[in-house]
Amino acid sequence: MASLSGMYSNQSSVAGAPGLLTTPPGLKTPNGTLVDELEASFEACFASLVSQDYVNGTDQEEIRTGVDQCIQKFLDVARQTECFFLQKRLQLSVQKPEQVIKEDVSELRNELQRKEALIQKHLSKLRNWQQVLEDVSVQHKKSTEIPQGPLAYLEQASANLPAPMKPT
Repeated sequence: MASLSGMYSNQSSVAGAPGLLTTPPGLKTPNGTLVDELEASFEACFASLVSQDYVNGTDQEEIRTGVDQCIQKFLDVARQTECFFLQKRLQLSVQKPEQVIKEDVSELRNELQRKEALIQKHLSKLRNWQQVLEDVSVQHKKSTEIPQGPLAYLEQASANLPAPMKPT
């Protein structure tokens, strides 16, 4: 499983940019970073689900309690991480409101493009169904021109025969 902790480690993973991915202040906790805790709690959830005790099913209630605790810990750390990023977003909106406006404009443009593509897709389907309806309508008109009934075929065939010649 790939580690998420490299996202905020002091090691540089960008060529020639030392310290570029340092841990932001406020993200550190007594046990490391929130990202480290989030990763550890996720791994604990996953481990509790695939542990041998869970597979063998020794004590279902104890296993369920353990899994619930792991999931609750993961959700708590996820909420803390979300709060951290929301706080950073709030700080950014206060310090650089024009950046927030630029992001909003960009999101609106992307949404417009997505909706325009959706409209084009629906128009294409609409044209297709209109053509199908038109074809059905033409078929229906042709079928109403042909007489219906048990002798319809004979009537149609005799209508196509040349008229008998009159003796002169």
